Amino acid sequence: MSERRVGIIGTGFMGEVHTAAWRAIGSAPSAVLARSTTLRPAYLGNLEVDIYDDLQEFLAAVDIVDICAPTHLHAEFALAVAAAGKPAICEKPLSLSVDEGLEVISAFERAGVHLHVGHILRYSPEYTAARQAVEAGRIGEPAVLRLSRLSFAPERGQASWFEDDSKSGGIAFDLMIHDLDYARWIAGEVVSVFAKSAPKSRGHAIAVLKHAGGAITHIESSWSSPVPEFRTSFEIAGEHGILGFSSDESTPLTLRLHEERNDSSTGLGNMSLAANPFELELQNFLEVVDGTAHPAITPRDALAAVQLAAAVRQSARTGQPVRIESIGKGE
Repeated sequence: MSERRVGIIGTGFMGEVHTAAWRAIGSAPSAVLARSTTLRPAYLGNLEVDIYDDLQEFLAAVDIVDICAPTHLHAEFALAVAAAGKPAICEKPLSLSVDEGLEVISAFERAGVHLHVGHILRYSPEYTAARQAVEAGRIGEPAVLRLSRLSFAPERGQASWFEDDSKSGGIAFDLMIHDLDYARWIAGEVVSVFAKSAPKSRGHAIAVLKHAGGAITHIESSWSSPVPEFRTSFEIAGEHGILGFSSDESTPLTLRLHEERNDSSTGLGNMSLAANPFELELQNFLEVVDGTAHPAITPRDALAAVQLAAAVRQSARTGQPVRIESIGKGE
Protein backbone atom coordinates (compact mmCIF):
# COMPACT_ATOMS: atom_id res chain seq x y z
CA MET A 1 0.00 0.00 0.00
CA SER A 2 2.84 2.39 0.78
CA GLU A 3 4.11 2.06 -2.81
CA ARG A 4 0.98 3.65 -4.23
CA ARG A 5 1.34 7.21 -5.45
CA VAL A 6 -1.03 9.32 -3.35
CA GLY A 7 -2.18 12.67 -4.70
CA ILE A 8 -4.01 15.35 -2.69
CA ILE A 9 -6.25 17.98 -4.26
CA GLY A 10 -6.25 21.14 -2.17
CA THR A 11 -3.76 22.94 0.06
CA GLY A 12 -6.00 24.26 2.84
CA PHE A 13 -6.56 23.09 6.40
CA MET A 14 -7.95 19.66 5.47
CA GLY A 15 -5.14 19.13 3.00
CA GLU A 16 -2.72 19.64 5.87
CA VAL A 17 -4.65 17.28 8.16
CA HIS A 18 -4.79 14.55 5.54
CA THR A 19 -1.12 14.96 4.61
CA ALA A 20 -0.15 14.33 8.25
CA ALA A 21 -2.40 11.27 8.40
CA TRP A 22 -1.02 9.82 5.15
CA ARG A 23 2.53 10.26 6.46
CA ALA A 24 1.60 8.59 9.75
CA ILE A 25 0.39 5.42 8.01
CA GLY A 26 3.44 5.25 5.74
CA SER A 27 1.89 6.52 2.51
CA ALA A 28 3.15 10.09 2.23
CA PRO A 29 1.64 11.96 -0.74
CA SER A 30 3.83 12.30 -3.81
CA ALA A 31 1.75 14.95 -5.57
CA VAL A 32 -0.44 17.92 -4.69
CA LEU A 33 -2.82 19.84 -6.95
CA ALA A 34 -2.69 23.55 -6.10
CA ARG A 35 -3.81 26.78 -7.72
CA SER A 36 -0.18 27.56 -8.57
CA THR A 37 3.02 25.55 -8.73
CA THR A 38 4.83 28.41 -7.01
CA LEU A 39 2.68 28.17 -3.87
CA ARG A 40 4.24 25.29 -1.95
CA PRO A 41 2.36 24.77 1.35
CA ALA A 42 4.61 25.26 4.35
CA TYR A 43 3.24 22.12 6.04
CA LEU A 44 4.87 19.94 3.36
CA GLY A 45 8.25 20.79 4.89
CA ASN A 46 10.99 18.77 3.24
CA LEU A 47 8.59 16.13 1.94
CA GLU A 48 9.42 15.08 -1.62
CA VAL A 49 6.21 16.01 -3.39
CA ASP A 50 5.48 17.42 -6.84
CA ILE A 51 3.16 20.44 -7.06
CA TYR A 52 0.79 20.58 -10.04
CA ASP A 53 -1.64 23.23 -11.25
CA ASP A 54 -2.92 21.13 -14.19
CA LEU A 55 -5.57 18.58 -13.22
CA GLN A 56 -4.88 16.08 -16.00
CA GLU A 57 -1.12 16.12 -15.41
CA PHE A 58 -1.77 15.60 -11.70
CA LEU A 59 -4.11 12.66 -12.33
CA ALA A 60 -1.58 11.01 -14.62
CA ALA A 61 1.04 11.20 -11.87
CA VAL A 62 -0.94 9.43 -9.10
CA ASP A 63 -2.66 6.13 -8.37
CA ILE A 64 -5.19 7.27 -5.76
CA VAL A 65 -6.65 10.70 -5.07
CA ASP A 66 -7.60 12.49 -1.85
CA ILE A 67 -10.00 15.39 -2.50
CA CYS A 68 -9.56 18.15 0.11
CA ALA A 69 -10.78 21.03 -2.04
CA PRO A 70 -13.47 23.57 -1.05
CA THR A 71 -16.91 21.99 -0.68
CA HIS A 72 -18.46 23.32 -3.88
CA LEU A 73 -15.65 21.73 -5.91
CA HIS A 74 -15.97 18.22 -4.47
CA ALA A 75 -18.30 16.86 -7.15
CA GLU A 76 -16.40 18.48 -10.02
CA PHE A 77 -13.09 16.98 -8.95
CA ALA A 78 -14.66 13.63 -8.09
CA LEU A 79 -16.12 13.32 -11.60
CA ALA A 80 -12.69 14.03 -13.10
CA VAL A 81 -11.08 11.41 -10.85
CA ALA A 82 -13.71 8.83 -11.83
CA ALA A 83 -13.14 9.61 -15.52
CA ALA A 84 -9.44 8.90 -14.95
CA GLY A 85 -10.30 5.55 -13.36
CA LYS A 86 -8.67 6.32 -10.03
CA PRO A 87 -10.07 5.40 -6.58
CA ALA A 88 -10.77 8.46 -4.45
CA ILE A 89 -11.38 9.56 -0.92
CA CYS A 90 -13.31 12.82 -0.73
CA GLU A 91 -13.78 15.04 2.30
CA LYS A 92 -17.39 15.43 3.38
CA PRO A 93 -19.85 16.37 2.06
CA LEU A 94 -19.96 14.31 -1.11
CA SER A 95 -21.82 17.14 -2.83
CA LEU A 96 -24.20 20.03 -2.19
CA SER A 97 -27.23 18.31 -3.74
CA VAL A 98 -28.62 14.80 -4.08
CA ASP A 99 -28.69 15.00 -7.89
CA GLU A 100 -25.04 16.03 -8.01
CA GLY A 101 -24.13 13.27 -5.59
CA LEU A 102 -25.97 10.66 -7.65
CA GLU A 103 -24.02 11.75 -10.72
CA VAL A 104 -20.74 11.27 -8.85
CA ILE A 105 -21.70 7.85 -7.49
CA SER A 106 -22.83 6.65 -10.92
CA ALA A 107 -19.53 7.79 -12.43
CA PHE A 108 -17.50 5.76 -9.94
CA GLU A 109 -19.76 2.73 -10.36
CA ARG A 110 -19.27 2.87 -14.15
CA ALA A 111 -15.52 3.23 -13.70
CA GLY A 112 -15.42 0.29 -11.31
CA VAL A 113 -13.29 2.11 -8.73
CA HIS A 114 -13.91 2.82 -5.06
CA LEU A 115 -15.26 6.14 -3.78
CA HIS A 116 -14.96 6.90 -0.09
CA VAL A 117 -16.39 9.99 1.62
CA GLY A 118 -14.74 11.29 4.79
CA HIS A 119 -17.42 11.19 7.47
CA ILE A 120 -14.92 11.08 10.30
CA LEU A 121 -17.29 10.13 13.14
CA ARG A 122 -17.38 6.62 11.71
CA TYR A 123 -13.74 6.40 12.76
CA SER A 124 -13.80 8.55 15.92
CA PRO A 125 -13.18 6.06 18.74
CA GLU A 126 -15.81 7.28 21.24
CA TYR A 127 -18.48 7.33 18.53
CA THR A 128 -17.55 3.94 17.09
CA ALA A 129 -17.35 2.44 20.59
CA ALA A 130 -20.88 3.66 21.30
CA ARG A 131 -22.16 2.12 18.07
CA GLN A 132 -20.51 -1.20 18.96
CA ALA A 133 -22.25 -1.10 22.33
CA VAL A 134 -25.59 -0.39 20.63
CA GLU A 135 -25.01 -3.20 18.13
CA ALA A 136 -24.24 -5.53 21.07
CA GLY A 137 -27.62 -4.68 22.62
CA ARG A 138 -26.18 -3.00 25.71
CA ILE A 139 -28.96 -0.37 25.94
CA GLY A 140 -31.61 -2.14 23.91
CA GLU A 141 -33.15 -0.54 20.84
CA PRO A 142 -32.14 3.15 20.53
CA ALA A 143 -35.10 5.39 21.35
CA VAL A 144 -33.75 8.92 21.78
CA LEU A 145 -30.48 10.42 20.53
CA ARG A 146 -29.13 13.80 21.61
CA LEU A 147 -26.14 14.99 19.61
CA SER A 148 -24.29 18.28 20.06
CA ARG A 149 -21.41 19.99 18.20
CA LEU A 150 -20.59 23.48 19.48
CA SER A 151 -17.72 25.35 17.87
CA PHE A 152 -16.25 28.74 17.15
CA ALA A 153 -17.04 30.13 13.72
CA PRO A 154 -14.52 29.27 10.98
CA GLU A 155 -12.30 32.16 9.92
CA ARG A 156 -13.64 33.67 6.73
CA GLY A 157 -13.52 36.95 4.87
CA GLN A 158 -15.82 38.54 2.34
CA ALA A 159 -13.87 36.92 -0.51
CA SER A 160 -13.86 33.47 1.12
CA TRP A 161 -15.81 30.63 -0.47
CA PHE A 162 -16.82 29.66 3.05
CA GLU A 163 -18.70 32.94 3.46
CA ASP A 164 -20.98 31.98 0.54
CA ASP A 165 -23.57 29.43 1.69
CA SER A 166 -24.14 28.37 -1.92
CA LYS A 167 -20.52 27.15 -1.94
CA SER A 168 -20.07 25.95 1.64
CA GLY A 169 -23.58 24.67 2.31
CA GLY A 170 -23.65 26.61 5.57
CA ILE A 171 -23.75 25.01 9.00
CA ALA A 172 -25.96 22.11 7.87
CA PHE A 173 -23.44 20.82 5.33
CA ASP A 174 -20.24 21.81 7.12
CA LEU A 175 -20.90 21.04 10.79
CA MET A 176 -24.24 19.34 11.40
CA ILE A 177 -23.71 16.78 8.64
CA HIS A 178 -21.34 14.90 10.98
CA ASP A 179 -24.16 14.21 13.43
CA LEU A 180 -26.77 13.70 10.71
CA ASP A 181 -24.73 10.81 9.37
CA TYR A 182 -24.06 9.46 12.86
CA ALA A 183 -27.75 9.55 13.82
CA ARG A 184 -28.65 7.51 10.76
CA TRP A 185 -25.77 5.10 11.47
CA ILE A 186 -27.09 4.49 14.98
CA ALA A 187 -30.87 4.64 14.61
CA GLY A 188 -31.45 3.81 10.95
CA GLU A 189 -33.24 5.52 8.10
CA VAL A 190 -34.79 8.94 8.66
CA VAL A 191 -38.35 9.64 7.53
CA SER A 192 -38.70 13.33 8.41
CA VAL A 193 -36.62 16.37 9.42
CA PHE A 194 -37.70 19.53 11.21
CA ALA A 195 -35.15 22.29 11.77
CA LYS A 196 -34.79 25.81 13.12
CA SER A 197 -31.89 28.21 12.76
CA ALA A 198 -30.92 31.47 14.47
CA PRO A 199 -30.33 33.96 11.64
CA LYS A 200 -28.76 36.63 13.90
CA SER A 201 -26.18 34.22 15.35
CA ARG A 202 -22.84 33.36 13.82
CA GLY A 203 -24.47 30.09 12.96
CA HIS A 204 -26.74 28.00 15.17
CA ALA A 205 -29.19 25.31 14.11
CA ILE A 206 -31.33 22.66 15.77
CA ALA A 207 -32.83 19.66 13.99
CA VAL A 208 -35.22 16.91 15.04
CA LEU A 209 -35.14 13.67 13.06
CA LYS A 210 -37.79 10.97 13.07
CA HIS A 211 -36.41 7.54 12.22
CA ALA A 212 -38.31 4.76 10.45
CA GLY A 213 -37.87 2.51 13.47
CA GLY A 214 -39.49 5.02 15.81
CA ALA A 215 -36.42 6.66 17.35
CA ILE A 216 -36.12 10.44 17.68
CA THR A 217 -32.87 12.38 17.29
CA HIS A 218 -32.23 15.93 18.51
CA ILE A 219 -29.15 17.64 17.01
CA GLU A 220 -27.68 21.00 18.00
CA SER A 221 -24.93 22.60 15.93
CA SER A 222 -23.38 25.98 16.61
CA TRP A 223 -20.65 28.36 15.48
CA SER A 224 -21.43 30.74 18.34
CA SER A 225 -18.67 29.70 20.75
CA PRO A 226 -15.59 31.88 21.30
CA VAL A 227 -12.24 30.87 19.79
CA PRO A 228 -10.80 28.24 20.34
CA GLU A 229 -13.73 26.43 21.98
CA PHE A 230 -14.92 23.19 20.39
CA ARG A 231 -17.19 20.82 22.31
CA THR A 232 -19.04 17.69 21.25
CA SER A 233 -21.33 15.34 23.12
CA PHE A 234 -23.92 12.63 22.66
CA GLU A 235 -26.44 10.58 24.60
CA ILE A 236 -28.05 7.48 23.16
CA ALA A 237 -30.98 6.28 25.28
CA GLY A 238 -32.61 2.88 25.03
CA GLU A 239 -34.80 0.60 27.11
CA HIS A 240 -31.92 -0.60 29.28
CA GLY A 241 -29.91 2.59 29.76
CA ILE A 242 -27.96 5.45 28.26
CA LEU A 243 -24.63 5.70 26.49
CA GLY A 244 -23.00 9.10 26.86
CA PHE A 245 -19.96 11.05 25.81
CA SER A 246 -18.83 14.63 26.38
CA SER A 247 -15.57 16.16 25.26
CA ASP A 248 -15.72 18.21 28.48
CA GLU A 249 -15.38 15.08 30.61
CA SER A 250 -12.26 13.05 31.33
CA THR A 251 -14.10 9.73 30.96
CA PRO A 252 -14.30 8.99 27.21
CA LEU A 253 -17.51 6.95 27.19
CA THR A 254 -20.04 6.20 29.91
CA LEU A 255 -22.79 3.59 30.12
CA ARG A 256 -25.56 4.13 32.66
CA LEU A 257 -27.89 1.16 33.00
CA HIS A 258 -31.17 0.82 34.85
CA GLU A 259 -30.78 -0.75 38.29
CA GLU A 260 -32.29 -4.13 37.48
CA ARG A 261 -29.48 -4.78 35.00
CA ASN A 262 -26.80 -4.47 37.73
CA ASP A 263 -24.06 -3.99 35.16
CA SER A 264 -21.85 -0.90 34.85
CA SER A 265 -19.22 -2.12 32.40
CA THR A 266 -19.19 -0.92 28.82
CA GLY A 267 -17.57 -4.13 27.67
CA LEU A 268 -15.36 -2.29 25.21
CA GLY A 269 -12.31 -4.46 25.76
CA ASN A 270 -8.91 -2.95 25.04
CA MET A 271 -10.07 -0.46 22.44
CA SER A 272 -7.80 2.59 22.42
CA LEU A 273 -9.81 5.80 22.57
CA ALA A 274 -6.72 7.81 21.64
CA ALA A 275 -6.49 6.57 18.04
CA ASN A 276 -6.34 9.20 15.30
CA PRO A 277 -9.58 8.92 13.32
CA PHE A 278 -8.04 10.34 10.13
CA GLU A 279 -5.38 7.65 10.17
CA LEU A 280 -8.00 4.96 10.77
CA GLU A 281 -10.08 6.36 7.92
CA LEU A 282 -7.24 6.38 5.41
CA GLN A 283 -6.16 2.89 6.46
CA ASN A 284 -9.70 1.61 5.89
CA PHE A 285 -9.81 3.33 2.50
CA LEU A 286 -6.60 1.62 1.38
CA GLU A 287 -7.78 -1.77 2.66
CA VAL A 288 -11.06 -1.40 0.76
CA VAL A 289 -9.16 -0.51 -2.41
CA ASP A 290 -7.06 -3.65 -1.84
CA GLY A 291 -10.21 -5.73 -1.34
CA THR A 292 -9.25 -6.77 2.19
CA ALA A 293 -11.89 -4.80 4.14
CA HIS A 294 -15.41 -3.44 3.95
CA PRO A 295 -15.92 0.33 4.00
CA ALA A 296 -17.21 1.88 7.21
CA ILE A 297 -19.30 4.15 5.00
CA THR A 298 -20.61 3.61 1.48
CA PRO A 299 -21.21 6.30 -1.15
CA ARG A 300 -24.96 5.82 -0.64
CA ASP A 301 -24.53 6.54 3.07
CA ALA A 302 -22.73 9.77 2.18
CA LEU A 303 -25.52 10.63 -0.26
CA ALA A 304 -28.10 10.09 2.49
CA ALA A 305 -26.19 12.59 4.65
CA VAL A 306 -26.36 15.11 1.80
CA GLN A 307 -30.11 14.54 1.58
CA LEU A 308 -30.54 15.13 5.31
CA ALA A 309 -28.41 18.30 5.28
CA ALA A 310 -30.46 19.65 2.38
CA ALA A 311 -33.64 18.85 4.32
CA VAL A 312 -32.31 20.74 7.35
CA ARG A 313 -31.71 23.83 5.20
CA GLN A 314 -35.14 23.54 3.58
CA SER A 315 -36.99 23.08 6.86
CA ALA A 316 -35.14 25.96 8.54
CA ARG A 317 -36.01 28.19 5.58
CA THR A 318 -39.69 27.22 5.28
CA GLY A 319 -40.53 26.45 8.91
CA GLN A 320 -42.07 23.15 7.81
CA PRO A 321 -40.97 19.53 8.34
CA VAL A 322 -39.44 17.80 5.32
CA ARG A 323 -40.33 14.23 4.46
CA ILE A 324 -37.34 12.12 3.45
CA GLU A 325 -37.94 9.98 0.37
CA SER A 326 -35.91 6.85 -0.31
CA ILE A 327 -32.95 7.29 -2.67
CA GLY A 328 -31.95 3.65 -2.65
CA LYS A 329 -29.59 1.52 -0.63
CA GLY A 330 -26.29 -0.22 -1.16
CA GLU A 331 -23.02 0.92 -2.68
